[in-house]
Amino acid sequence: MAQQTTQQENLFPKIGEIAEHTKADEAKETNDEQDNEEKVVQEIESLCMECHQQGVTRLMLTSIPFFREVIVMSFRCEHCGATNNEIQSAGTIRPEGTIYTAKILDRKDLNRQVVRSATCEINIPELELTLPATNRGQLTTVEGLVRDIYSDLSIDQPLRRIQDEDSYTKIQALLDKMKPILGDHDDEDEDDTASKPSAAELDIPMPPFTVKLNDPAGNSFIEFIGSMADPKWNLRTYPRTLEQNIALGLVAPEDAATAEEKVEEANSKPITDDEIFTFKGVCSSCGRPIETHMKKVNIPYFKDILIMSTNCEYCGYRDNEVKSGSAISPQGKRITLKCEDREDLSRDILKSETAGLTIPEIDLVLTHGTLGGRFTTVEGILEQIYEELADKVFAGDSSAHNDKARYNDFLTGLKKVKNAEMPYTIILDDPLANSYIQNLYAPDPDPNMTVEWYDRDFEQNEELGLNDIKVEGYEEDAEVKPEGGQTQDSEN
Repeated sequence: MAQQTTQQENLFPKIGEIAEHTKADEAKETNDEQDNEEKVVQEIESLCMECHQQGVTRLMLTSIPFFREVIVMSFRCEHCGATNNEIQSAGTIRPEGTIYTAKILDRKDLNRQVVRSATCEINIPELELTLPATNRGQLTTVEGLVRDIYSDLSIDQPLRRIQDEDSYTKIQALLDKMKPILGDHDDEDEDDTASKPSAAELDIPMPPFTVKLNDPAGNSFIEFIGSMADPKWNLRTYPRTLEQNIALGLVAPEDAATAEEKVEEANSKPITDDEIFTFKGVCSSCGRPIETHMKKVNIPYFKDILIMSTNCEYCGYRDNEVKSGSAISPQGKRITLKCEDREDLSRDILKSETAGLTIPEIDLVLTHGTLGGRFTTVEGILEQIYEELADKVFAGDSSAHNDKARYNDFLTGLKKVKNAEMPYTIILDDPLANSYIQNLYAPDPDPNMTVEWYDRDFEQNEELGLNDIKVEGYEEDAEVKPEGGQTQDSEN
C-alpha cells in the first residue's frame, strides 16, 4: 500500500511542486536528456478541429491539496491560433454528489482556487446567475470565473443592442452588478491600466456574494482558507437522483424503467406492534430496486412512533423518517439539555416537524418546523443545522464590516458547538410534545436535562389547526338547520 501511494504521488505531484519545478526547468538547458525524462508537462500532437492541421496538446498530471488528482490539458494550434483548455478528474466518480459553498466577502477571497468539472453547475444567488454544466472542465480562481462570465456576456452586447434591446438591457444590468466585483478601470483609460494600481491595492469596496458549486459526480472543488474550519466555506454531500445517475451513465434507462414498475406492488395493511411492513421502490442514489421497511416502535419513557427505514444493498444509500404514532398531546413540552462534553453529542434526539430548537450561547434560534422531522443524534442534527444555515444566512447584503464580523463569529461558534469545544444549552420546544432527547440516566432524572410541560395558547392551537378540530359533540353539527327552521333529516 505504501509503495502504491508513493507511485501515485510521483505520477500526480502537487500543483505547487509542479510550479516550482517548471521555473527550475526554464533556467536549465533543454537539451539534457535527463531533464527531458523529468519534464512534468507532456506534449502530444493533436488534430486541430478548426483548420485540420496538427497542433500540440500539453498534459499535466497534478494533485490539488485536500481534493484529488486531476489532468490539466492545454491545446494550441500554431497554424490558426486556436486554443482550448480543459481539466478532467483522474479519480473515480464519488458515491455522492457535492455542493461547495463559499462566501466571498472581500477581495482576497477572489483568489480562492476553483475546480469545475464538466458536470458542475455554478450558482451566484446575489446576481441571480446560474451556469449550467458544460462539456469541459475548468481550473481557475473565483476572480477568473467572474471575469470569464463578464467577458462572455459582454462580447455580443453591441449586436444585442441593435437586434434585441430587451435582452441587451437585462444583460447590461447584470454586467453593471459585476463591475464592482472586478474593480477594473474604465474602458476609456484602458491604455493606462498598466501604470495604475489594482483594485486590491486601492482597497476598493466589493459587494459580497456567494459561489455555489453543485456537482452530482463530486469532481468539483473550491478552496478553503487555512483549514476546513473556514467559516466562509462549507461542503455538503447529497445522494444523487435517478435522473442524475442516468445522465452520468451509472444507470441504464432500461434498468431504471424496470425498477420504477415495481413501486406499485405494495399493499396497505393495518399497523401492529409485531409486524414489519415492506414497500418496494427505487433507490434515489443508484436507481436499483430497494425496499422501505416500516414498523411501529415504542421508545422507552416516551411514546409510540412509526419508523421508516431505507437501505440500499448495492450503493449503501440509507435514509430514515420518523412520525408520531400516538394521539395529539393535550400539552406542549420544552426540553432543556446542558451539553458539556463529547458524550452528549451521542445522545439520540427526535425532533418532530413542529419543534423549534434554540442554542442561547451562540444566539441560534430555529423556529417551529425548521428542518422538518429528524431522528438522529445531537451531533447529527447540529451538523445538519450548520449545513442549512451556512447556505442561507447572509444571502442578502452584508457589506458592512460589523455584519461580516457577526457572520464569521456566528459560524465559528456553531462549529465549536458541533465539535463540543465549548459548553452550550439545547432547548427543544414542541407544542405537540412529539420530540425527545435521550435520558442517559433513565428511569432516574438526568441532572443535565429538564423537561417542562405547558399549556398551548390560542395562537399555537390555531397555527397547528387544532382549534377547528372537534372530537366531542360533533354529531350535533351533522344536523344543519336550513332557513325554514327544519333540520335536513326532517326534510328528508
